[in-house]
Amino acid sequence: MNPTRAIALKLTSVVLFTIMASLIKATADVVPTGEAVFFRSFFAMPVILGWLWMRGDLSTGLKAKSWVGHSWRGLLGVSAMGCNFAALGLLPLPEVTAIGFAAPMLTVFAAAVLLGERLRLFRTACVLLGLVGVMVVLWPRLSLDSLEGAALFGVMLVLASAVLRSLVQVQIRRMIQVEETSAIVFYFSLTATLFSLLTLPFGWVWPAPWALAMLVASGLIGGVAQIFLTSAYRFAGASVVAPFDYASILFAIVFGWVFFAEAPTAMVILGSSIVVAAGGLIIWRERQLGLRRGQARSNMTPHG
Repeated sequence: MNPTRAIALKLTSVVLFTIMASLIKATADVVPTGEAVFFRSFFAMPVILGWLWMRGDLSTGLKAKSWVGHSWRGLLGVSAMGCNFAALGLLPLPEVTAIGFAAPMLTVFAAAVLLGERLRLFRTACVLLGLVGVMVVLWPRLSLDSLEGAALFGVMLVLASAVLRSLVQVQIRRMIQVEETSAIVFYFSLTATLFSLLTLPFGWVWPAPWALAMLVASGLIGGVAQIFLTSAYRFAGASVVAPFDYASILFAIVFGWVFFAEAPTAMVILGSSIVVAAGGLIIWRERQLGLRRGQARSNMTPHG
C-alpha cells in the first residue's frame, strides 16, 4: 500500500480526463459526436496494449470469458460517452462535470435494484443530498425559455449519460467476478470503437489538421488516463482514492475559464459543493464500516 502514490496517480488521471474532455469540446462544432467517440476509443487501444505488454498481462488482457458481458459493457459505455461528448458542445465544461456527479449517486440505487446490495439509511440520505446538489446546478436551466432549447437538450444528454454510467458500474461489478480488470479495460475500447463505427452513415467528416490532432490526442490521453486511474487502485483502497474524483470540478472550472471563457455560476459552485460533501460522507461512512468489519474479523481470529 502506498496512499501517496495512489493519490498522485488518481489526481493525474483526473487532470488528463479533463484535458481529454476539453479537446473533445474544442472540436464539437466541427466533428460529429460518433466520430469523436471513435477517435477517443481507437487511439486509446495502442496505449492500453502497450501498458498490458509492459506489465506482462497482454495474454490475460486479451482473454474474454463473457463476450455478452463485454458487449453490454461496451454498448452502455459508448452510449454514455456519446451523450457526454454531445453535451460538451452545448453546455459549459464545469456544468457538464457538475451534473455528471449524479452518476455515482445513481449507482447506489442501481446496485440496490439490480445487484441486491443493501441500501443503508445513511447512504440513502447522502445520495438524496447529492441529488439535491445536482438539482441546484440544474435549476437555472429548468427555468429558461424556449430560446435555450439547445442548453436544455444538453442537460438531458448529461443526465442520460449519468444514468448510463451508473448502469456501466453495475455491469462492471458483475463482470469483475469472472473477468480480469485488464480485459475489461481493453475490450471496452475495442467494443466502443466498433459501436462508434455504426454512426459512420450519419455524416462523418474529414477533420481539419488542428481538429484531427486534437481528436488523436484525446484518444491517447484518454488511454493514459485510464491506465493511471486503474493503477491508482493498486496502491490504496477505494476509500482513499475515490474522493479525489471530485477534484475534477476544480480542473473543469479552471480549464473552462482559461480555454473557453466559461466562468462558473454561483449555482454551479453551490451545487457542486453539496454533491462533493454528499460523496465525501458516503466514502467516509463506507470507510468506517470497513474498519469495523476488519476489527470484527480480527476479534474472531484465534490468537496464540
